[in-house]
Amino acid sequence: MALQDLTPQLRTRLSRMERAVGWFVFLATALLLFGFGYYLYHTAERKGWFTIKAKFVTYISSAAGLKVGDAVVMKGTEVGRITLIDPLEPRNPLNVKVEFEVRDRYFRYIWRDGSVVKVNAADFLGKRQIEITVGTNGPAISVTQPITVFTNLDDLKQLVVATTNHWQLAQDILDENSNIIFGAYTMLNETNFQHIAELTHDPIYAYNNTDPTKNHVVAVWRWHSHRYEMITPGSESAALPALESPAVTERLQKVVDQVQAALPNFLALTNQLSALLNNGANAASNVSSLAVSAQPIVTNANSLIVNLDTNVTATLISLSEMTSNLNAQVQENSNVLSSISKAVTDSDTFVQGLKHHWLLRSAFKNENKKTNAPPAKPISPKP
Repeated sequence: MALQDLTPQLRTRLSRMERAVGWFVFLATALLLFGFGYYLYHTAERKGWFTIKAKFVTYISSAAGLKVGDAVVMKGTEVGRITLIDPLEPRNPLNVKVEFEVRDRYFRYIWRDGSVVKVNAADFLGKRQIEITVGTNGPAISVTQPITVFTNLDDLKQLVVATTNHWQLAQDILDENSNIIFGAYTMLNETNFQHIAELTHDPIYAYNNTDPTKNHVVAVWRWHSHRYEMITPGSESAALPALESPAVTERLQKVVDQVQAALPNFLALTNQLSALLNNGANAASNVSSLAVSAQPIVTNANSLIVNLDTNVTATLISLSEMTSNLNAQVQENSNVLSSISKAVTDSDTFVQGLKHHWLLRSAFKNENKKTNAPPAKPISPKP
């Protein structure tokens, strides 16, 4: 049926329905596009498409256990991805080139001193991972602060004088012995600027700490030149030293090789140990037989010791009794000796009395008789 055949009322109703359907299709399409855009935005945000990334490069002896897309970690947290693994030409001592990206804010923790790339074992199946250590000192490797190169030192001096505490060094100032006199990030002022001008006549790299940062990395630290250099298309990424440890499978293979090399000696030692154990068993049997043979001797010795202990006890008791009897006799003899001594003393007194008696005095004459008595003391005549 043609539209012209419809009544005006039906035509009006159909036009309203068409407009409603059109609005529904428009809103559905807009909602679909909004959802698709929201999904793309969150996917990009999750994958870090809007995040500032810093590129780094390191060189290792072997890429075993690594592949493009593997995670790069810092303190156990994923901070980036491996973007390139490139084996170098033969006889190149660097062997394998590995490039990786680190997201913002983590690349700001990578400093000149203390930051290294560790290639560690990730599991027991040969997989490895790249870990970056946090810096301890020195300038950051990658920065988003614009760097200015001053070939005319007078221009820099005017800026330093005009704006105090704004300009800082973006390089190390060395003396003739390659000692760092003024390190990067040193705040420039009139005093140290004069000294810096005396030490170097080369262009000075500096930056204004009040300038807004960029939304991308603009300069990287170069180890050989001791300064920041602006990133240009095709320039080399920031380099980091690597500390590489072999995979677990390689270390296990080395252990297996060492075990295989030592196995013949181990088997010979086992045979010697078996012979030694047999000799020990025979010696133990002989010792057991000797112990059985010595059992009667030990029994007899035990009996002898028991009898000896009994006899010694009896002997000591008898000796104690004899000592008591002897003590009693000595006490009695002491009284007898006292009586004899008194009798001898009385006899001597009696004899002395007889010597002085007038009747018996002549019987005790001892003239010219030598005795042990001392001579009588002469009596001097009285004047």
